[in-house]
Amino acid sequence: MLLLVPHLSPSQRLLDVAAAKLRLPALQTLLTRGARQCDPAEGIEGAVCKALGIARQQDWPLAPLTLEAEGEAAGGGYWLRADPVHLRVMRDRIVLLAGDEIRLAQDEADALAAAVAAHFGAELSPRPLQPHRWYVGLARAPALTTTTLSAAVGREVGPLLPEGRDAMRFRAYLNEVQMLLHAHPVNLRREARGELAINSLWLWGGGTRPAPVPGPVPALWTNAAEARAAGTFYGAQLHPVPERFEKALLEGQDVVLLDALVGPGQYGDAQGWREALERLEANWFAPLLTALRGSPARRARIRDPVSGKGLDLRAGDLWQIWRRPRPLASLLGESRDASDR
Repeated sequence: MLLLVPHLSPSQRLLDVAAAKLRLPALQTLLTRGARQCDPAEGIEGAVCKALGIARQQDWPLAPLTLEAEGEAAGGGYWLRADPVHLRVMRDRIVLLAGDEIRLAQDEADALAAAVAAHFGAELSPRPLQPHRWYVGLARAPALTTTTLSAAVGREVGPLLPEGRDAMRFRAYLNEVQMLLHAHPVNLRREARGELAINSLWLWGGGTRPAPVPGPVPALWTNAAEARAAGTFYGAQLHPVPERFEKALLEGQDVVLLDALVGPGQYGDAQGWREALERLEANWFAPLLTALRGSPARRARIRDPVSGKGLDLRAGDLWQIWRRPRPLASLLGESRDASDR
């Protein structure tokens, strides 16, 4: 079983505040006695694709997968997500806000996307199939690698901008988009209402329609739209995430996405992160620890796809009582090689 828990190891700034004097015995035991792993920090979408066996192209091809989930055919063309975002200028950095945080209506999305399409034509003509999910179809695949949206929200955007031979062209597009949207009537009305302006697009998830995955696909437990789109495309059994850990999950190789920490982790909400982690302790980590102790042959994996940190758990590891649980902040803030057992 694979548990994906984004923002389990959040930024050090958040961790220093949120984990102070926080005791979660089950999670601390799991972190102390499991084998630490370090994977590429590729975001929620990349972790789900990898777990389902979807091959990475230049990007994880979320754009054609979610496009087909919207009821549109990806065909053989190249598609790129171009989602509307707000770039917040802070004292020493520019931070990306997106999704529910910007609360964009469909008529606003239509008007903004039409303005971008009128300016760029076929070079950058977004289709706002949902208020927060826009798509760009290109005649040929650019030499471009991008950062998934879940790995970018709440972070400084500079190091996360597109890379590759064609990156400068697309970065120039984004600069023009920002100037174009700055004084758009939709944004003027939003700002007058005290809402965030849509002042840029986030390009990510580019690719062509993937080939079928050979072999069986694991069941997927998730409430997230992008993850469900990927699972639907490959015929995975989809389930809503249960309120509590169920012992039957240890019987297979299911993938469970626990996203309760995402919002607080992305936006630095220390109290919200702390409360959400306490609920995960009661409903997931404590019963998982009990189930592993009672099932010697079972294994589980926990991964934070945003930080890249995680651990592998075997029932036998949990009896290594000489490994005393340590403060939660030190456990979540560190990385230990898997060989250090």
